[in-house]
Amino acid sequence: MNLRELVSALNDFASPALAESWDNVGLLVEPSPPHTVNTLFLTNDLTEEVMEEAVQKKADLILSYHPPIFAPLKRVTWKTWKERLVVRALENRIGIYSPHTAYDAIPHGVNNWLTKGLGTCTSVPLHPSTAPSSPAEGTHRVEFCAGAEHLDAVLSKIKDIPEISCLTTLPARAEGEEQTRVSLNCSQKALLEVVALLSQNSLLYHKTEILLLQKPLLPHTGMGRLCTLSEPVSLSDTIERVKGHLQLPHVRVAVGAGRTLESPVKKVALCAGSGSSVLKGTEADLYLTGEMSHHDVLDAVANGISVILCEHSNTERGFLSELCDTLTIHLQNKINIIVSEKDRDPLQVA
Repeated sequence: MNLRELVSALNDFASPALAESWDNVGLLVEPSPPHTVNTLFLTNDLTEEVMEEAVQKKADLILSYHPPIFAPLKRVTWKTWKERLVVRALENRIGIYSPHTAYDAIPHGVNNWLTKGLGTCTSVPLHPSTAPSSPAEGTHRVEFCAGAEHLDAVLSKIKDIPEISCLTTLPARAEGEEQTRVSLNCSQKALLEVVALLSQNSLLYHKTEILLLQKPLLPHTGMGRLCTLSEPVSLSDTIERVKGHLQLPHVRVAVGAGRTLESPVKKVALCAGSGSSVLKGTEADLYLTGEMSHHDVLDAVANGISVILCEHSNTERGFLSELCDTLTIHLQNKINIIVSEKDRDPLQVA
């Protein structure tokens, strides 16, 4: 497949618009076009060892779940390992694509895969995603009627306000007079300036309507999952299920206050990777994630919530084999897809 055609298909599989605002997703490194992809190489983390494996296996595009370029690069030299990744990718004509939190949010993504380690359960996103392109731009819509004597001056000033969109005017009749109905979309910040401008004229201000634009929630889509098990399971049995699903000999466990290893677990809040901010404040019997700060673990335990920590990428990497099968179908068997054998969590139990 042509690289741009493949990137379009990957974006259809999981829209980059679903990623968190702080994230860096999509095509990160692009060899000069045209670039044909015969082999797609999947990894959780793109390290130098994994890059060498991709080169040896003649990959044309690396899909790295974690973006290897996150903080902006000021130069591309041989000095740091992340710069060397870019150099090696371009020298060997290998593109790099990263989905990261877009794959966390989608219904068929990383968090959904993580729930499968709990047994039979139902799950809902902890932080649901909203439709990225609906409604139109802005957080608020402002509508008001203005007579001819005020219209031009008001519109001139409104057009100078940043973050105004969808500005329209229509003829209207109000209070027996021919007027103009003005409608605009704006951001929260711009709303304050629009209201301040209109409040300078009491006639305009009293004819102003402000509507909150709420984007619809996307079903089964969002960050984290709150899982309700069909039958309660002891904490010790839950630990064994998680270890089996993630193929780990060990996990770290903090038992909630007033709980024991035999206490029943019915509700599990989970988040692949680093879950502190996503899980915080959620009522559950158990938090399951890769890593949490010491103090967030203490808070959970004090609230009677047990915690299972598996190390960051151990809660994500197993998804790659499922992703390989899913993408093979999504891409209609047009390219060869392989999973890295060198990719592993940097932390080991010694």
